[in-house]
Amino acid sequence: MNGKKVMVLGMARSGVAAAKLLSELGAYVRLNDQKTKEKLGDAVKPLEACRNIEWRLGEPAEELLDGQDMLLISPGVPIDSPVVKKAEELGVEVIGELELGFRTAKGLLVAITGTNGKTTTTTLVGEIFKNFGKQTYVVGNIGFPYTAVSGGMKEEDVTVCEVSSFQMESVKEFRPKVAAMLNITEDHLNRHYTMENYAATKARIFANQTGDDEAVVLNYDDAAVQAMAKDVKCRVIWFSRKATPPFGAFVVNGNIVYGTAEEHVQICAASDVYIPGPHNLENALAAAAMTMAAGVPVSCIGDTLRTFKGVEHRIEFVRELDGVRFINDSKGTNADSTIKAVETMNKPTVMILGGSDKHVDFTAMCRIIKNSPYIRHVVLIGQTAAQLDETLKKVGYTNYEHAGYDFEAAIQKAFSLAEEGGNVLLSPACASFDMFKDYEQRGEIFKNIVHGLKSRASD
Repeated sequence: MNGKKVMVLGMARSGVAAAKLLSELGAYVRLNDQKTKEKLGDAVKPLEACRNIEWRLGEPAEELLDGQDMLLISPGVPIDSPVVKKAEELGVEVIGELELGFRTAKGLLVAITGTNGKTTTTTLVGEIFKNFGKQTYVVGNIGFPYTAVSGGMKEEDVTVCEVSSFQMESVKEFRPKVAAMLNITEDHLNRHYTMENYAATKARIFANQTGDDEAVVLNYDDAAVQAMAKDVKCRVIWFSRKATPPFGAFVVNGNIVYGTAEEHVQICAASDVYIPGPHNLENALAAAAMTMAAGVPVSCIGDTLRTFKGVEHRIEFVRELDGVRFINDSKGTNADSTIKAVETMNKPTVMILGGSDKHVDFTAMCRIIKNSPYIRHVVLIGQTAAQLDETLKKVGYTNYEHAGYDFEAAIQKAFSLAEEGGNVLLSPACASFDMFKDYEQRGEIFKNIVHGLKSRASD
């Protein structure tokens, strides 16, 4: 990168980290974002001390490409956007932050994608490697940029990377030693247009792997994922909650095992997995398959599965008040993720549902809500409230109310409807951008409001 001219488009966390690394590597860095420096505020302060930085914030991106060797785009910039097309016409190489991280990193790279379960599985795999005594970096879509640490890695280090479909659009050489595809369900069609495009973009995670790489870990229970095996060039290891695959991690007589039906090692009892729900058993099976493939001892994997307590914003217990448990599943940003949260509920539950529109169909999710013995009421919020209203009504579920864009009112309403001994569950099935900066902010605000609630007895 020394002496190269690189324009970094998008000054969120990954863009700032990439620009800082590029500067350290001797590149001439041109910064661009729709927002001005004043509006970006503290976000770009880490770059003020960097050398060879050219500030071109708030200017039209397409007018700044002349003379550049490379355009580095944030995950929020679609690969079919005008600025990317113009860069390609000018012969400017286009990559994303993930690709730069890969090109500058050392050590073992383990990467995880899929529609749901990515953050939990990535964090769990990271914990297993840490408990094995490895210097482990957990990076990517999980919220910590790859490029924030890639420049200082050693050959004996391990990187566990959560990968989104947005990030996969701009990879070229990205090549994990072990890659996992957890599942594929409808999501992000406002960006990828069709399920075929979405699945193909996800599958790029193993496109560069060869027979020299360790493994691809695939979900045997997901037909769309199972079909991807034909394109894999290295060893395929399966995980399955429901069946016995040819080789991989699965359940036998209530125990998580690894190997074949005839010959396998026992990792731990399925009931010993600390984090609840069938979806988390799947996450545990995927994590076990990946880390076994990477040579981690069985005892280390089993111990971590027994003690790992999950991740923030994913079916996270917040507080109990007047016998009502409040659960933060702000990371439930699509219908399938919310289905998994619904299936985890085992007490009367009031749901808060709705958010930013990703142009997906909620029918299957609404049927599961209607048929659940535990979902007693739904409070609708945000941009998708009208669509959810229509879909719930269509499947015959009528116990819902609207709270508009007033998040606090929605929480208060859900609390007022909740039974003693029951739950209030925030699992929106939608992105957060209609009301919040991201799902993390939505979850934090939910927790803050919940912690501020007063007992109904004091009313």
